Amino acid sequence: MAHTVALVDDDRNILASVSIALEAEGFDVRTYTDGAEALRGLSQRPPDLAVLDIKMPRMDGMELLQRLRQTTQMPVIFLTSKDDELDELMGLRMGADDYIKKPFSQRLLIERIRALLRREALRGESPEADPGQIVTRGPLLLDGARHACSWKGQPIDLTVTEFLLVRALAQRPGHVKNRDQLMDAAYGEHVYVDDRTIDSHIKRLRKKFKAVDPDFSQIETLYGVGYRYKE
Repeated sequence: MAHTVALVDDDRNILASVSIALEAEGFDVRTYTDGAEALRGLSQRPPDLAVLDIKMPRMDGMELLQRLRQTTQMPVIFLTSKDDELDELMGLRMGADDYIKKPFSQRLLIERIRALLRREALRGESPEADPGQIVTRGPLLLDGARHACSWKGQPIDLTVTEFLLVRALAQRPGHVKNRDQLMDAAYGEHVYVDDRTIDSHIKRLRKKFKAVDPDFSQIETLYGVGYRYKE
């Protein structure tokens, strides 16, 4: 069955050209020209993934993402202009999975979409327990088959990207992972994201763990090197 992708942008030229490219790759595409219209459509018929422009009339991409995250964890990619660094970081902290700067390569967008959908498929894996998919490190438990994470028995709701980052770090406590290694773990070897994307995901991860344990400090930063999971 074809995956459904929602495109939300007030630039009709972008909607038209990206829709044609995605449909040629076998995706079902739904388009919206503003955030308010998109919220209604996406709430009534949730797609498999959404691509949101940040700056739109009536309801911008930030507000739309905030509203969507109240009911769904669908993968979301932001489209941003060159000078929207603050918006990019805010969007990632609010729950976006990735962002792409305008003007962008349609091939790059398609590869990002495919990567996110592959990771989202983890949620649909068989619920049969597989010891090889379970990682425990002290109070941390990661269950890959169920895409479940808990800390000291408390569930932590993670996006697919966040889950893969925690797993990459926790699999080898004490070993430093540089940003390139974490990019490969979370995005695959053929999709490039810049360092700020990884840093923003790590900040969000810490915030989620600290929400259930203010003393959480297992994910350590080695400035200029990368990150590691404390032994």
